[in-house]
Amino acid sequence: MATAHVTSAWSKGQKLFRYSVNLNHATRRFSEKGWFRSPIVKKADARKDAHSNLLSKKETSNLYKIQFHNVKPERLEDYNNLEAEVQNRLHEDQDYPCEVVGSWNTWYGEQDQAVHLWRYRGGYPALTECLKKLNNNKEYGEFRKERAKMLVSRRNQLLLEFSFWNEPDPRPGPNIYELRTYHLKPGTMIEWGNHWARAIKYRQENNEAVGGFFSQIGDLYVVHHLWAYESLQSREETRNSAWLKEGWDSNVYYTVPLIRNMESRIMIPTKSSPLQ
Repeated sequence: MATAHVTSAWSKGQKLFRYSVNLNHATRRFSEKGWFRSPIVKKADARKDAHSNLLSKKETSNLYKIQFHNVKPERLEDYNNLEAEVQNRLHEDQDYPCEVVGSWNTWYGEQDQAVHLWRYRGGYPALTECLKKLNNNKEYGEFRKERAKMLVSRRNQLLLEFSFWNEPDPRPGPNIYELRTYHLKPGTMIEWGNHWARAIKYRQENNEAVGGFFSQIGDLYVVHHLWAYESLQSREETRNSAWLKEGWDSNVYYTVPLIRNMESRIMIPTKSSPLQ
């Protein structure tokens, strides 16, 4: 009886093993030929340099600052007028090594919000020089006091631009702008850059690509892509057309697993913004 019981158990074990092998083989064969693929994404090779040196433009030393100002709803118009006045004065004064790239109010996304993108030609030394001069400027100090009365909160980040993106230049309008913000998993910035260096060509036919940036100070492993469209309908058509191009689907497939969370803002340029 004991021998028969052992023999029966052994037979069942062999059948179970053969079933498991056949199932694994079938799954592997289907994954090679069908739509199912392994969720494991190949990681970028280890580097011996900071990703800021590997991904940013070597021919320029531009540093960018992005500001997010949440404004009291009843003061938004006053805020826009005050901000435009100060920006114009800074542009006219060649003594300040900074320039506003674009200014917007959020249309869809976080409401009653102003977004400003600044460029410092000369990198961190230019930023430091500009801050020192502004701190000694009494008129600017008064502006900050007045602006503080209009704000609910504010935050900023220092950014570098990806080497494979356009440098954001002034453009005529009217346009709407989309700021797509990606919070990446730590350690994946190089892999993100490698994929987008190949994929950006799929998103330039309608001149929609404005600029691409990654954070250096503030929230880290954050990417900002800035796009321009004639309208929301144009945005939909342009984005849909990318899926008709061979290779775009692969970029999405390999970059989505790198993202922790993402956000989209549709923005309207202010009257003083160089990006209209």
